Amino acid sequence: MALLDTLQSEVDNILGINWELKDESAIPRAEDIPLTNDAFELEATFLYADLAGASLLAEKCSWEIAAKIIRAYLDIAVRLIQAHGGEIRSVEGKRIMGIFKGETPNTSAVNCARKIDWMVEKVLNPKADAAFPAIRNNKLTIRHCIGIDTGNAWAVRSPVNNNDLIWMGKAPGLAAKLSGIRKYPYSVYISRNCFARLGDSAKEAGEANIWFQKTFKFDDETYTVYRTNGMLRP
Repeated sequence: MALLDTLQSEVDNILGINWELKDESAIPRAEDIPLTNDAFELEATFLYADLAGASLLAEKCSWEIAAKIIRAYLDIAVRLIQAHGGEIRSVEGKRIMGIFKGETPNTSAVNCARKIDWMVEKVLNPKADAAFPAIRNNKLTIRHCIGIDTGNAWAVRSPVNNNDLIWMGKAPGLAAKLSGIRKYPYSVYISRNCFARLGDSAKEAGEANIWFQKTFKFDDETYTVYRTNGMLRP
């Protein structure tokens, strides 16, 4: 009964929290938020990059090969997110979340996404195909998807992992959902709000508009989003 009593007591404590909301100009880290009643609000652009087909990789390849490909994908995403001024705030298996602020967070996030897509298509796929017979023989292609949205979000400390935060709000939620789309050859999806804030360098390739409008339904709500397969060389 001691464990049950503890569980019930902690549920009561958490449900009874009165959050103390603080505006945050910088992107908070877990250590910035006490595991008490502190919560942070910020306006930012959220990018989720998700490697697709990990279960198929595990089925057709050895665990060693699957682990190398997942690690390579995450390494590409981390380096490019940081190179574009973003900050990593969550890694969940094969999916990573970066947050962008500053003067042009949407343009930075979108150009970052297009460069990740270029690296997957032009570098990771051919190198994996050359290195691993299991990839070649099973005709496997490494796929992924990136979702981006911008807006207000709220963060509180996670009780499970001392280095993690719980993020709430439409922007991180929609970005995560967009990263789960599997409609190739399109691998970068952004919200209408993000598209409206893009600079020309992220909207066009030469004189061509590289973005195509599409509607998707998530949880019975229809969203207008934009997608592209217009990659960008790092």
